[in-house]
Amino acid sequence: MGLISGIKNQLSNVVEWDESVNNAQGNRIFWKWHNDEIKKGSVLIIRAGQDAIFTYNGKVEGVFKDEGRFDIESRIIPFLSTLAGFKFGFNSGIRAEVVFVNTKEFLVKWGTKNPISLPVAGLPGGMPIRAFGTCAFKVNDYQALIDQIAGVRDYYTVEDIQERVVSQLDMLLMKWISREGKDMFNLQANAYDISRGIREDLDMDIVTLGLTITNFNIQSVSYPEEVKKMQEKAAAAAMVGDTNHYTQVQLANNIGDGGNGGNGGGSSTASNMVEMMMGMQVGQQMINQMNGVTQPAQPVQPAQPAQPAQPAQPAPTYAGAKFCPECGTKTEGAKYCPECGKKLF
Repeated sequence: MGLISGIKNQLSNVVEWDESVNNAQGNRIFWKWHNDEIKKGSVLIIRAGQDAIFTYNGKVEGVFKDEGRFDIESRIIPFLSTLAGFKFGFNSGIRAEVVFVNTKEFLVKWGTKNPISLPVAGLPGGMPIRAFGTCAFKVNDYQALIDQIAGVRDYYTVEDIQERVVSQLDMLLMKWISREGKDMFNLQANAYDISRGIREDLDMDIVTLGLTITNFNIQSVSYPEEVKKMQEKAAAAAMVGDTNHYTQVQLANNIGDGGNGGNGGGSSTASNMVEMMMGMQVGQQMINQMNGVTQPAQPVQPAQPAQPAQPAQPAPTYAGAKFCPECGTKTEGAKYCPECGKKLF
């Protein structure tokens, strides 16, 4: 009995994927268990985050997701479609393969290999940019995975997918930035729409491998130094209010540097006084603007032409009046009002 038991143990298999041994870097998407055949008495061990796929002649016979230890003869074989009627012999086994799949979501970082030149009006060679971000994916179609990859490879790594994604990024960034990037100098504002378009295109590509893109993000866009300086100046001008105010700020900064381009050179007393007055004036204008004091200039009204002098009008007379125009007393043709004494002529 001891001899027979030893032979049995020697022929039986432990079908498992110990990732600490076979996936030292933690970067394998799947791993194929290798043996000529599964012997009678063998057990299947499924760990957390794994699915076990039994395949026969390239066809998926069964997928097992529950973690634990299972007797293959009594717990696994009855659920396999083609192999359900198979009976173990003493020295024979099942010529089936087991592919262990890592079910977690993988996150990879990506970046453009070379600067991408975007077409911009006024720049004959375009504007070169670099972009960086992250991409997440996972396995979602086991049959496609077996047909396209696992049928010919023992394992597949995150680096394989990363290389495939990066190889297409230059083209996809050009496509979606040109379509969605309304402001070439502020692509970050359109990063969500650009990322969504790239994710859809990448997903259409790797879905044939049994994988799906679950997320794609553009974290940063890098511009040439000249463009960065231009953006900084534009931002400073916007903070001040307009281009005229920005020029005034630049003048005030130059005054602060000693009026000699920041070289610390001396200036005459008169020049210093003029610069100080100009600086005070610029500063006061900025303070007035921030406090809402500055009033819009009123337009100068044109001078009106002089009107010609009017001839003097003779004083009115009331000779022969029957009543006084001042008090209304009856005058009977008198020269003076008998009541108030007003002259009537």
